[in-house]
Amino acid sequence: MRYDPPMAVRPALIRIALNVGVDAVLAGAAVPLARWLADPTGDWAGPPWTIVWGAAALLLAGLPFRLSTQYWRFAGAGDLLGVGAASIATAAIYPVALHEAGLPFPSPAFPVLHALVLMVLLAAPRIAYRLMQESHAPQDGQESQPVLLVGAGEASDLFIRALGAERRPPYRVIGLLSSGRSQTGRRISGLPILGGIDDAVGVLGRLRAAGRLPDVLVLTDAELSGTKLSALMEAADHEGVRIARAPRLTALDNSAPDRTRLELRPVAIEDLLNRPQVPLDREGMARLVQGRRVLVTGAGGTIGSELARQVAALGPEQLVLLDNSEFALWQIDIELGESHSGVPRRVVLADVRDEARLRLLFDELRPELVFHAAALKHVPMVEANPLEGLLTNADGTRHVADAARAAGVRAMVVISTDKAVNPSSLMGASKRLAEMYCQGLDIAARGPAGGMRCITVRFGNVLGSTGSVVPLFQRQLARGGPLTVTHPDMRRYFMTVREAVGLVLQASVVGSGDAAPPDGGIFVLDMGEPVKIVDLARQMVRLAGLRPDVDVEIRFTGLRPGEKLFEELFHGREPTTPTGHAGLLMATPRTADPAIVGRAIEEIAAACRGGNERLALALLERLVPEFEHNPDGRVMTGDRAGTAHA
Repeated sequence: MRYDPPMAVRPALIRIALNVGVDAVLAGAAVPLARWLADPTGDWAGPPWTIVWGAAALLLAGLPFRLSTQYWRFAGAGDLLGVGAASIATAAIYPVALHEAGLPFPSPAFPVLHALVLMVLLAAPRIAYRLMQESHAPQDGQESQPVLLVGAGEASDLFIRALGAERRPPYRVIGLLSSGRSQTGRRISGLPILGGIDDAVGVLGRLRAAGRLPDVLVLTDAELSGTKLSALMEAADHEGVRIARAPRLTALDNSAPDRTRLELRPVAIEDLLNRPQVPLDREGMARLVQGRRVLVTGAGGTIGSELARQVAALGPEQLVLLDNSEFALWQIDIELGESHSGVPRRVVLADVRDEARLRLLFDELRPELVFHAAALKHVPMVEANPLEGLLTNADGTRHVADAARAAGVRAMVVISTDKAVNPSSLMGASKRLAEMYCQGLDIAARGPAGGMRCITVRFGNVLGSTGSVVPLFQRQLARGGPLTVTHPDMRRYFMTVREAVGLVLQASVVGSGDAAPPDGGIFVLDMGEPVKIVDLARQMVRLAGLRPDVDVEIRFTGLRPGEKLFEELFHGREPTTPTGHAGLLMATPRTADPAIVGRAIEEIAAACRGGNERLALALLERLVPEFEHNPDGRVMTGDRAGTAHA
């Protein structure tokens, strides 16, 4: 039965056959040329069979070095080394036949000359073909965009090589910016390093004056982020130059001849946060979760779903996903079924405000570790629905904590917010009340009777979370603007959801361990420096390749009910104490009796269920004396948060 190779294989076989033929002709030609160089006055041709033997010797010697399978368009240093080795091996094999035939060498130097001539004849067409391909002009009237590379390391060299391998290169590199100034004036792949990243304004100005301004600044330095990236974006914005990231290094691999077309990536908004990577105790997290039954409330939300992902990756015995949103719960369950199909899961539709339902669930499921992320967190929404916010955030947290403690849960981790510090909103005050109750439970658990550890973790805004400013700006940008910012001085702390949840798990390890920090202390994630919302808006406009206040308007709308200009991470009576773990701080506890706080929350919940908003708020203000309500969205005089730092 005849075997017909697949259609995709046939072109490759043709290329290999062509390589074999060309290399054989070159090897045959090397024999008389080497004889002439060895003895210009002698018989340079020799017997015809010696030329045929020269070709055969190369094909034989080239097998270990895979000469016939080399892809000339991507010929590099490794290929040329193979050519050199095959040439030397051929020069060593060739004299064997001459000796057997009794033919002398034209001169003693013949083997060396044979190797050198063969090396040049084989390498020259490979180099010439690659150079020809790299200088190939764009076809079909397509013009390549001039680009300036930011980064002068191996990634830039790889990008330039990958670009040169394109049949129709979409970009034309005019130069590079290095991370420092010491490389200025040097060259990479023949292209000049025009200056350092700090000199971007001057370099772009000179290029504009010379009529050589690039269309795009291409970031090849994967580590470039934060303030340096922001300054570079401002310089690019001033000249009307777009910024994009180079493809990942794996996408630039020239060894794959059928790779996809080289395309730039957008710069992510997370790159502007300037947050260094924090080392996490992954082994401690695995010990905490592995083989245990874990329950996550609010599992369909931004924080809850990321908690579910990271917990699932740590190998729990069972993962229970609890939420009152059918769609959100379905989404995270489907995702985990695809990514962590081996982890036993159970989805539970339930509301944390339903005390009886929670008691039955916890008695049945017997979780050992609970992450409580369920909450109403949107400040204006809770201001418009204050009783719902109090019932979910305060009373709901109490129900979860009481059910967990009664079911013998080892530790409960409560997700809190910076808005609970000196709150001006009902959302923040309700979360502070939840903090107080959980602090009291944790203090009680440290007593002789022991009990469930209650670990509270407080942090600021999660970048891109549901209802946050980033998705809002993205929707407004898609419509062409304007981008709405409440106040020019509005600042917020930001962190990526993955980093926040990683640190929550880190805090869980520390808080549930034998060397846990003070009783009732609140873990506070180190959020870095706060970000001005108007600056974030301008950067998002620039990332979209547009100019703020020119292409897209930024409009100030005034503070919303419950908002303040600055958020805080620590109350004035919560001095910071170290935890010994990077990224984690500790707020010294303000003691509270859980029994007293629990009864007060019951009174507030009764007032809420009875529709008595005035009584509920009066009780809340009595329990949280630092609560300074801002229902009108006014700019508060001497904003206390203006001096707060993480």
